[in-house]
Amino acid sequence: MGRVIISGGGTGGHIYPAITIARAIADIEPTEFLYVGSKIGLENTLIPKEGLPFVTIDVRGLERRISFRNVVTLGKTAGSVFKAERIIHRFKPEVVIGTGGFVCGPVLLAASLSGIPTLVQEQNVIPGVTNLILSKFANRIALGYREAAGRFKKKENLVYTGNPVRKDILTVSKEEGRSLLGLDPHKFTLLVAGGSRGARSINSAMIEVHRYFKDVKDIQILHITGDHEYDRVVKQLEGIDGKGRYGEGSRIIPYLHQMPEALAAADLAVYRAGAVGLAELTVRGVPSILIPYPYAAEDHQRYNAQALVMCGAAKMILDKMLTGKDLLEEILHLKEDPEALASMAKASKEIMLEHRYPAGNNGRPQAAHDIAKLALSIARRRTGSSAK
Repeated sequence: MGRVIISGGGTGGHIYPAITIARAIADIEPTEFLYVGSKIGLENTLIPKEGLPFVTIDVRGLERRISFRNVVTLGKTAGSVFKAERIIHRFKPEVVIGTGGFVCGPVLLAASLSGIPTLVQEQNVIPGVTNLILSKFANRIALGYREAAGRFKKKENLVYTGNPVRKDILTVSKEEGRSLLGLDPHKFTLLVAGGSRGARSINSAMIEVHRYFKDVKDIQILHITGDHEYDRVVKQLEGIDGKGRYGEGSRIIPYLHQMPEALAAADLAVYRAGAVGLAELTVRGVPSILIPYPYAAEDHQRYNAQALVMCGAAKMILDKMLTGKDLLEEILHLKEDPEALASMAKASKEIMLEHRYPAGNNGRPQAAHDIAKLALSIARRRTGSSAK
């Protein structure tokens, strides 16, 4: 049985790919895993639910530029590197995989210093600062976007795999998704989510949307606010019950672990434009209204969203232009035009099926398997075994 350390944290966009890759490795061969996360990231909630052994280290994030603050932070992070080295020494992994987030820095650096092969999985077209640093000594970098290659100097270590998508995203039917979530099987279903941390601008715009549809019987809205935004949202909606139900069909919740079921249930989604979220939308063929996060590095979420808009798979509203009125108008237009919605759904699914994502990203069902094989191959190279 092999041993693999996986590290990635902060947001679902780093954690879910890590979980998916771990499952893919386990499908190939029996493996003992250890997940290393931070003490404050979302991984503290998600990873124990997956049944993966989990340990934490103290670490702080870096700015996306060279700065004095980064120098100070790196100094403070030295203790995390030493702790990561102790974890690696005790666990003795054959390979260490990082999927992004600042916690990966000390873990993969410690692995490299210990002579353990490392693999970095980069989801975005604009790589994070941690992954750019790690790329200088990582054995392989698995790219979610082809265009990301231009940001890395060591081209010989780059492998385009696409972004891994959870198997559950593909296997759950619309009927199963709605049944599991307690949704009406016949109503138009709107899914609203601003990422694992929530999105204040989307949540604020949704107040008007909820009020408009309060007494409308042919629509149901599943609105995931994010933990930190939930109280603020529900305080603005009079008559909401203790389970987050409002009016005829709105259900407002802080977080949802059953996102594969929610995506399966949705006729339309209101989303940010992170790489992993878009990969899952396109694999399912869900039409979307995208509101890119305006502070993403080099505005890469806007770039992601424009790619889907150009394909006819999505509409886009810039965050600074977002109002409840504008969002409501887009939702009403698509709800009342089944042909337009069907055309968007077809375009969304074709992005994955035809591998024609303009930004070179594919939410690919086989990506996790490819990354798993890549990780195992560099582990075997170190131990002298031949790759199967």
